[in-house]
Amino acid sequence: MKRLSAGQVILLATLSGILLLAMVWAIYVWNASSDAPMDKHGWIALGLGTFFSLLIGCGLMALMFFSSRSGHDELADPFRQHPTNDNEAAAEAGQAQQRSGGQDDSR
Repeated sequence: MKRLSAGQVILLATLSGILLLAMVWAIYVWNASSDAPMDKHGWIALGLGTFFSLLIGCGLMALMFFSSRSGHDELADPFRQHPTNDNEAAAEAGQAQQRSGGQDDSR
């Protein structure tokens, strides 16, 4: 197993501390507002809101990864010049050589 560097350990400890502080704060606020009861409709709304927020977030992330792996991102960006296979790379090299008058620019 690969060992973590000192910077990674510091980053992990810092992020863990921030997570712990956020959890302590959330518990404190939850207990401080205990005088405001929530009926069953509030719990249903809270549960459905959480579920659908996670569903939409996970769905959009999945679509982003699918789009990235399928090559649609490269087709939508006209300024990016990345050949997708060896035949296109060879064709682009041939076109570049024709534009330079057939001279080899690799010197």
